[in-house]
Amino acid sequence: MGYLDNTSVTVDAVLTKLGRERLAKGKLNITKFCLGDDEINYALYDTSHNLGSAYYGEAIERMPVLEAFTNDVQALKYKLVTLPKNTQVLPVITIAQSSVTLAKPGNKITISPQTDNITGGNAGGYSFTIGNSDIVRISTIESSEEYGRAQTYDSIATGNQLSATKNGKSVELTAYSITQTTTTTLTVTGIDTGGTVTIPITVTRDTSLD
Repeated sequence: MGYLDNTSVTVDAVLTKLGRERLAKGKLNITKFCLGDDEINYALYDTSHNLGSAYYGEAIERMPVLEAFTNDVQALKYKLVTLPKNTQVLPVITIAQSSVTLAKPGNKITISPQTDNITGGNAGGYSFTIGNSDIVRISTIESSEEYGRAQTYDSIATGNQLSATKNGKSVELTAYSITQTTTTTLTVTGIDTGGTVTIPITVTRDTSLD
């Protein structure tokens, strides 16, 4: 880990094995990205600076910026969100689990988020994104008159540590058999409000493979 030269605009990226393969073929196409402000200490914004308003944020602008690193649990703890115009209340999305550990292959857990402070918030459901779909299967389970029965939508392990996103009211996570204990993140975003919450998901190595 190191620091970037913040005197110029820099885009620093770390590519996965699949990303490098696609770059080599000229087929790397970035369609989504996420922004965060984990490194910013807003307490340094000084409205009493003796040189005037142009210097209020000088200390913040001089802060070092970390180079990209591949630990998605730590890289973006506090993601920036875009909310509808005239939003007066920041949506608070909560889930019962602050973290999840699946100790054996086939272990399952259901994640059912709630929007606490907006009446009827996210009636349209939530978007669930698992950072590494090779350690867990993520399934969206919906039960309603429209479907008539519960339906499950699965993601398939690819060997390339791809993320997977499912939309619904809740999801079920099922541990795969893996050779090394691995941690990723599950990010839950309200489809209607834009509120978000992220928790770490850990899958323990399958000792039967020893």
